Amino acid sequence: MPDGIGAAPRRREDARFLTGGGTYLDDLHFARVAQAVFLRSPHAHAEIRAIDVTEARAAPGVLAVLTAAEVAEDGLSALRPTVEANVQTGEPFRVAPQPPLARDKVRWVGEPVALVVAETRAQALDAAERIAVDYAPLPSVTTAAAAQAPDAPLLAPEVPGNLCFDWHVGDASAAFAQARHVVRLRVHNHRIVTNPMEPRGAVGMFADGRYTLHVSSQNLHGNRDVTAKVLGVPPEAVRFVAPDVGGGFGAKNFSYIEHALLLWAARRTGRPVKWIATRSETFLADHQARDHTADAALALDADGRFLALRVQSVANLGAAMAGGSGAVQTNQYVHLQGSVYAIPTIELRVAAVVTNTTPIGVTRGPGFLEAITIIERLIDAAAVETGIDRAELRRRNLVPVAPMTNALGFTVDSGRFRANFDAALAAADLPGFAARRSESAARGCLRGLGFACHIKGTGGSPHENVDIRFEPDGSVALITGTQTIGQGHETTFPQILADRLGIPNAAIRLCQGDTDLIPAGGGHGSSRATYMGGTAIHRASETIVEKGRTVAARMMEVAEADVGFADGLFRVAGTDRTVPLLEVAAAAHRAGTPLDTFHAWTREAMTFPTGTHVVEVEIDRETGRTRLVRHVAVDDYGVVVNPMVALGQAHGALAQGAGQALLEAAIYDQDGQPVAGSFMDYAMPRADDFPPFDIRLAGTPCTTNPLGVKGCGEAATIGVFPAIGNAVSDAIGAPFDGPATPNRVWEALRARGLGEAPRTPVPLAVATR
Repeated sequence: MPDGIGAAPRRREDARFLTGGGTYLDDLHFARVAQAVFLRSPHAHAEIRAIDVTEARAAPGVLAVLTAAEVAEDGLSALRPTVEANVQTGEPFRVAPQPPLARDKVRWVGEPVALVVAETRAQALDAAERIAVDYAPLPSVTTAAAAQAPDAPLLAPEVPGNLCFDWHVGDASAAFAQARHVVRLRVHNHRIVTNPMEPRGAVGMFADGRYTLHVSSQNLHGNRDVTAKVLGVPPEAVRFVAPDVGGGFGAKNFSYIEHALLLWAARRTGRPVKWIATRSETFLADHQARDHTADAALALDADGRFLALRVQSVANLGAAMAGGSGAVQTNQYVHLQGSVYAIPTIELRVAAVVTNTTPIGVTRGPGFLEAITIIERLIDAAAVETGIDRAELRRRNLVPVAPMTNALGFTVDSGRFRANFDAALAAADLPGFAARRSESAARGCLRGLGFACHIKGTGGSPHENVDIRFEPDGSVALITGTQTIGQGHETTFPQILADRLGIPNAAIRLCQGDTDLIPAGGGHGSSRATYMGGTAIHRASETIVEKGRTVAARMMEVAEADVGFADGLFRVAGTDRTVPLLEVAAAAHRAGTPLDTFHAWTREAMTFPTGTHVVEVEIDRETGRTRLVRHVAVDDYGVVVNPMVALGQAHGALAQGAGQALLEAAIYDQDGQPVAGSFMDYAMPRADDFPPFDIRLAGTPCTTNPLGVKGCGEAATIGVFPAIGNAVSDAIGAPFDGPATPNRVWEALRARGLGEAPRTPVPLAVATR
């Protein structure tokens, strides 16, 4: 098929987006819509002694001022995490649910305390300022270490010692006892704010006993179910709708208490109620990511072979365990410890604590990025310890090809790890690095080289379904439970169906973003959509062909066994007699036996995109400014449905990983106040922060799905982040934890005695050009 799997047609949705035809949340219009504002805590930790809303309720235009008192009256439930037990052992986590509106105390700056609904947003803001809350500030903790201190303030009685869980698996004592070399590092993967382009928001409605939420979300069915629990109604009493979503990156993966509160406010006021977060609210209230500290050690024999990996880690979950954040630590983080290297023994201890900071959720590569960073940092340290070249040390320990099963019993089905590693190093021109480093030095700069191998399990929710309907006008409706948030599904999903059924791509229309369209759906997270939705499409297509064969045989008056199917045509064997599938579909519809097909399935495995990223950074010795100046990668995304779309996803993942490595950090002061609360203080990457990205696709078909695809949306983040960290460490000559902001790098240079270097004079003709 010219527009089937492997082709690269332009994204069909872009014409709509670029001409103002998108239907994002703020593009939707509703009659008599009221505006909502949340009053949020200004304290990281405080008792609430009293709330006086008298003046606020009397303010002009106010329809409702709601607090924990009204929540109690109406019996709303607290918001609980979606995963409440260790994924590996089933041991329950210690959890303090989030109340819909804070009662008795607040636990982080930004926690919702009251909800104001008014005719206009300005009126709601004015009324919110009239709410008087009597707070009694309490001591706060913002780091995992502080939360575990013996005298640490307790966030909630349900979580003794602020410890949600502490789990240990494996024993590497014997391996470490016989090791010739042992290297140890503390690796801190710092906290970031995800910042999707479209802020979170929703419009709640209530009519005829049913709730409807128009929402910016990447997981409609799952979040609908959680919201229904908070409201105390069955899932079918709630509908979630999201036509277009302006990015999610994990921040819109899980449910938020605002979802239920807006629906509740709509029911109480009898009006549609709208709220769209300000960018400041994004910094305060969106689930943040990372914030993970590990004390790690790698044992090697005399020849540099890896013997064992030992990791003791603690995750800072913020003020509440949100969504599946506990699963990240007991599944994703655990799954691929040791990456694609042959490590006979792995010992892992994982703990998670709560602190007076914004709750942690997920972003690209949750758990996997943290694990891969640990091993890649350790290998560079081991190269120094053993005197073995760091590329050779990796090559010596890489598993050549998959399938492989790691020391914790997790299996990867496919991948050419060593070949792709060698291909990436060759493409990066390592022999020319010395000359490039010298050229940088002549300009007063340091240059560093770093590389990292990466791998990630993709799959997300294990359940997915599609519904394929042949319409009377000859078009085909492809209805899915996945959710597009900018990846290009309107282009790639029709490519898969067109390829399977041999029908024109243009005849296929993707329908999604509405829980009333299809009974279930896993949304989008963990790069799952093409794997899960694509497999459902493939299997539904097989059923359609078998249904169509019966109809085609009847149309051509031959036996079913004599009818084959290829390239969109049913053909009588040994003849040139054919009938197109769409004609068969029309005939079946007229006969009352349509080819429409629903298919649901549950996965038993994941897909594993892998690869190697090689980068070079340049550091200005005078200012500490660090720039990413070269990048090359060889990545394995399996069978690629649309190379242009896949590379676009990879470019976005690279920008996010490099942004964390070089620029981004969510910082709190000692009182729990966020220091970076807007783009004035939080640096997001821009186009001029990056060199051209050179990603070379070298796929091996995945064996866990009939399409052979692997999720590609997160992989590059996992590869480029540790590669940049290793390059900065190489330039400085000492281990360095990101972000590589100018001040932090400048301080590291001074500590190493690498201050301002004499500059080579620049010729006047060049300086004035």
